[in-house]
Amino acid sequence: MLGLSEHCDVLIVGAGQGGAQAALMLRQHGFQGSIAVAGEEPELPYDRPPLSKEYLAGEKAWERLLLRPAEVWNEREVRILTSTRVNAVDPAAHEARTADGRTLRYGRLIWAAGGTPRRLTCSGNDLAGVHTVRSRADVDRMIAELPAVERAVVIGGGYIGLEAAAVLRKLGRKVTILEALDRVLARVAGEPLSRFFEAEHRARGAAVRLNVRVEGIAGKDGRACGVVMADGEVLAAEMVIVGVGVAPAVEPLVAAGAQSGNGVRVDRQCRTSLSDIFAIGDCAEHRNRFADDEWIRLESVQNANDQAAVAAQIIVGKEAEYSSLPWFWSNQYDLKLQTVGLSHGHDDIVTRGDPAARAFSLIYLRQGRVIALDCVNSVKDYVQGRALVTAGSVIDRDKLADASVPLKAMLG
Repeated sequence: MLGLSEHCDVLIVGAGQGGAQAALMLRQHGFQGSIAVAGEEPELPYDRPPLSKEYLAGEKAWERLLLRPAEVWNEREVRILTSTRVNAVDPAAHEARTADGRTLRYGRLIWAAGGTPRRLTCSGNDLAGVHTVRSRADVDRMIAELPAVERAVVIGGGYIGLEAAAVLRKLGRKVTILEALDRVLARVAGEPLSRFFEAEHRARGAAVRLNVRVEGIAGKDGRACGVVMADGEVLAAEMVIVGVGVAPAVEPLVAAGAQSGNGVRVDRQCRTSLSDIFAIGDCAEHRNRFADDEWIRLESVQNANDQAAVAAQIIVGKEAEYSSLPWFWSNQYDLKLQTVGLSHGHDDIVTRGDPAARAFSLIYLRQGRVIALDCVNSVKDYVQGRALVTAGSVIDRDKLADASVPLKAMLG
């Protein structure tokens, strides 16, 4: 553990995917100075995406989630400061202060703190049995409670909520999915994909309710026993899962004067407006060329890794710029969704293949240009479609819809 006044050349705040990758990339690029990674959790850095899927389902052991075993961090001389929350930063003094009163001095700081799940603000939001899905501890609590759970309500029809709902159905629990908007995945996908996944969940026995509002969580003896709807109906449940988004964890940087919007703002080298401080991953808002250079914040492993690589290269004195093509994935039941590009702002959607066959792609266009693909059990389209998005290809929509013609054959 770092001493109260010990100095490290690079302090990384956040031991998730981005923070871990930044430490590894620094060593890969020949950085010889001292590196410390401060993480709030008691575990070594681990892979979060499986938490709502294989780990919750009991299909993947905890050890398989670790990004690297302890000996690798020791070999690379990277100190992992577990159970360490940084709650203040002094850019002028190059110091970070922890919740337990320590002062960590640094030469450069990489802020990779990610985000925190948004919680309900209604009555009963803090009852036992109400869960978010962000950390190992979150999911371990769910796993411990599952033997006593017959009915679960998932609040929020985003990827996390749908993935958790799919696992609970596979485990034999009765599941109701509640979405405040008129379709699931409304913020990240086109309507055809939303309707496809709604139908899939219903076909697997989950109830999907749209355009609904939660009034509160009913409790008994300190535990959730149901979800109270705006019209007074109570949905009985022994477990409530809340998946209503993530708030970027940037308060210490904002308090220190960092420019911010929906997250702390960074330039193309992942620098914040504060001297010697970088930000990467879920908490970093950046101008993205695949979003018409708008300020956006991406919550994905790919984004965290790619920004980590950029920050590491800049710190060792190399030239680098973040301009990576965004990609995402989600596993629900036997469906593998792979997304490349950003569909926000599309004005046309081409369906390639037959959704009824459960293997198809949606190709998103804006002014005729290919800007994104959602590929369901269609790995070839995903792999080959990346080049179309990168090039911003303009291709006749009837040709795009012809699944007999490989997408790679459409590149000019």
